[in-house]
Amino acid sequence: MTEYPFFFTWTAQSGAKPFELTGGEGAWFFTSDGGRWLDLGALSYQVNAGHGRKRIVEAIKQQADQLCLSAPNAVYPAKVEVAARLLAMAGPGFEKGKVFFTLSGAEANENAIKIARQVTGRLKLISRYRSYHGASMGALALTGDWRRPASEPALAGVIHVQDCYCDRCPFGQRVETCKRECATTIGSTMELEGAGTVGAVFLEPVPGANGVLVPPPEYWPIVRAACDGDGALLVADEVLCGFGRTGKPFGFQHWDARPDLITVAKGLASGYATIGAVIVSEKIAKHFDDTVLACGLTYYAHPLACAAALETMKLYDDEKLYDHAAALGPVLRRELDAIAARLQSKTFVRSLGLLGALEIEADRAAWITLGGELSKAKLSLHIDPKRGTAIFAPPLCITENELVTGMRAFGDAAVIAFGGT
Repeated sequence: MTEYPFFFTWTAQSGAKPFELTGGEGAWFFTSDGGRWLDLGALSYQVNAGHGRKRIVEAIKQQADQLCLSAPNAVYPAKVEVAARLLAMAGPGFEKGKVFFTLSGAEANENAIKIARQVTGRLKLISRYRSYHGASMGALALTGDWRRPASEPALAGVIHVQDCYCDRCPFGQRVETCKRECATTIGSTMELEGAGTVGAVFLEPVPGANGVLVPPPEYWPIVRAACDGDGALLVADEVLCGFGRTGKPFGFQHWDARPDLITVAKGLASGYATIGAVIVSEKIAKHFDDTVLACGLTYYAHPLACAAALETMKLYDDEKLYDHAAALGPVLRRELDAIAARLQSKTFVRSLGLLGALEIEADRAAWITLGGELSKAKLSLHIDPKRGTAIFAPPLCITENELVTGMRAFGDAAVIAFGGT
């Protein structure tokens, strides 16, 4: 086995199985062994615009020729336009807001924590157990999943609550008859923690890496009302859901509830540069008119990253990729349901837009078999298996034919691994 002089993430190093990327086009990426993979996971959920988008690369080159580096508080056109576009995307309440730029989604959530605490003067934060908010210490403290305990003790003041996991309700209810305990528990937790002590509630509109847990329609309005009643801020972590992944610009826009802060990264530049942002409503932005914003980064709004983000956002508009993702959402759901019908294992299906999941009850050996089948098949498929769940999040530019072909190839592999017809 080749030894590499760097770490592979989230794995024991002896078990790493790297591949060498050489390029890509659209919904496909290529590897050094001649492999051609249909990317049903958008690498790490970030390649919303697709692989090999030359116009984004050219925008980076042109920016490098003109202005390749800058100071955090400098101004240049791409920086201004990216911020303006983000505020416009966020919609009502954000027209006169502000944008704080970061290098990643983790940093976006890290700075959202700082902003929320500075605005409210409150220590406590609420997030969910089946959540992922990033790998820095503050963002990891918000994270509730298996990645958190290895780094504890982490940031003080974070309280985790149960999830909108309708297929396996942590409250023992059925979605048809429940009282939306998954949402009301946030308000009751605020009461138990002490009125006026929670600074912010951090929620992914749809927890993605933890299983595509699509909430019931009343969920976000109930949480919004609870935050308003206690004076807490509501933060939408759109790092994975943002930029069309769920069929809308931002995931929270599926429901009648507006956050106070929005964190973004991944799809902002579609992986072509490292950039994230905290989008802050006008109400929150005004707090810092005469109060020092105690946040800052050396590579804040780097020119090359802003150029990549700006061109990516223009590409989404020019190719109407948000509408395309919304149109393909029912196709993805149909194919997921068809795969579930073929399998003999108990299976749950969840999806919204071009974000879907198949939760399959099977032992570890069957999942290992699936991985082998996906890599050796005529049509090699890249997906993200997460603890008993296969998660699908292809580039938004994928065609209907590519999506159907890929999903049916996955179904064939799944039948071999898990049994079925």
